[in-house]
Amino acid sequence: MYDLIILGGGPAGYNAAEHAGHAKLKTLVIEERALGGVCLNEGCIPTKTLLYSAKIYDYAKHSQDYGVKFGSAEIDHSFVIERKNKVIKQLVSGVGAKLKKAGVEVVNAQATIKERNEEGFVIVAGDKEYVGKQILICTGSSPALPPIDGLQDSLKSGYALTNREVLDLKQIPKDIVIVGGGVIGLEMASYFNSVGSKVYVVEMMDHIAGPVDREISTMLQKEYASRGVEFILGAKVVSIKDNAVSYEKDGKVTTIKSDYALVSIGRRARTQGIGCENIGLKLERGAIVTNEYGKTNVPGVWAAGDVNGKSMLAHTAYREGEVCINNILGKKDRINYNSIPSVIYTNPEVAGVGETTESAKEKGLDVNVQTVTLKYSGRYIAENEHGNGVLKVITDKKHNNIVGLHVYGSYASEMIYGAAMMVETEMRVTDVQKLVFPHPTVCEVIRESMFLI
Repeated sequence: MYDLIILGGGPAGYNAAEHAGHAKLKTLVIEERALGGVCLNEGCIPTKTLLYSAKIYDYAKHSQDYGVKFGSAEIDHSFVIERKNKVIKQLVSGVGAKLKKAGVEVVNAQATIKERNEEGFVIVAGDKEYVGKQILICTGSSPALPPIDGLQDSLKSGYALTNREVLDLKQIPKDIVIVGGGVIGLEMASYFNSVGSKVYVVEMMDHIAGPVDREISTMLQKEYASRGVEFILGAKVVSIKDNAVSYEKDGKVTTIKSDYALVSIGRRARTQGIGCENIGLKLERGAIVTNEYGKTNVPGVWAAGDVNGKSMLAHTAYREGEVCINNILGKKDRINYNSIPSVIYTNPEVAGVGETTESAKEKGLDVNVQTVTLKYSGRYIAENEHGNGVLKVITDKKHNNIVGLHVYGSYASEMIYGAAMMVETEMRVTDVQKLVFPHPTVCEVIRESMFLI
């Protein structure tokens, strides 16, 4: 009998398990594949490993702008993939070690919720049954694969790829069509563009980067278009077959031949096959319904991470898992989804938190919007010869507090946590003006912007 059984060993699951173990809850984690989930094995970490290699390559190609001269740079893609695998192996091992230290038991098998009886919840994993007083479902998500003509056969043949297969390509493709202009698609477009592939991005919406502030996403699109990425917006993919992607735009069907097609149009909660129906769990659009405390409609059942469909980000999953454990332990805790930062790790990076110009308008909020150049930072100018980065601050006119902040430029991913704290704590413009930022840094532009509002 376990105090808690966690289904899934991704960011939500393993982080929650570690907290539960240290709190002396007898905890079992059941993971079908490898600890770390999608994020560590085929998402966040491997993509950032590739993107960092691409960034170094970009710097090497333009080193003369900074007075550094040497022979022509080359990218060794096979070495990049080997290094990616080494990084994953090291981190997966680290997760396992942390769980062991916390006294958490780990079972590698597919888990199904069989039933709830007088003892607790019965979970079938492999050829064994386990009983837990409570369960936390963290089964994550999988790529959304719509019924596009020829897609399934193209996946089998290896022409069409998901985020999993694209990270193991042995050679750099001459050309690649990326279906979907969201985070995954843009990051992979960034990598393959940097290493020499001809990249096409086909997106159904009239803009890239989904909910990102439109001014920021437009800047990112223009930057990559200038580097040779071809964006085809407002287009619906009608087939992926015969080593080609066909799309319909303005009533005309066009076909692009390519070495590969990456399908990255979003992700869906993984709830099929885990037995939700056996205990009457409520689902909406395939995701488990939870409240701000991580509770489901079934007492004793919690859910965190992508499986609840709220915010499919690893850092959201970490926090959701912690919230669930705290509430299981009787410590009332909740998550605020309004202050969760998001990042696109292109080069330059994009990061944002809180309201965008568009979302503020949709909600009828009375706000001030201020966009400033990152060139207010001496360090930014010193390190970005051709950079055109910006910072955008959105403040509530009535209370003068920060409700949104967005960055386009280098270091955006490392700056945004401070902005998230400002949104979370409802800091006012005058509060930030009194903060002392280190100099010279790029983040001090945040403070500079407060004097322009």
